[in-house]
Amino acid sequence: MKSLNEKEKKLDDALSKLNSLKLENPSMKDTIEILNNQKNQLEIEKQDLETKYLSLKEEHAKLELKLDEMNQKKFIEKKKEQEFSEKIDELNQETDTLLEEIDKWQI
Repeated sequence: MKSLNEKEKKLDDALSKLNSLKLENPSMKDTIEILNNQKNQLEIEKQDLETKYLSLKEEHAKLELKLDEMNQKKFIEKKKEQEFSEKIDELNQETDTLLEEIDKWQI
């Protein structure tokens, strides 16, 4: 029985020594802390980049709309120029016809 009590006491001592041991490795703890800091920094940078990306995407959409509007205006202007040229041509033809008629009457 004495040996059983001695064994139990030795086991209790061993357990208390094991419980008192620090299982943390200081260099590992520092490395983990550094990695956590880097992770946090990367998450912040990622968020900033996502915000900038969304902003650029919105700006791109606005610029596309402006470009479409400008192209539409350019198309309308070209069409007006073409119509104007056609009217000038018609007037020139009418003028030529009138001049021919005047020439006929003068003879």
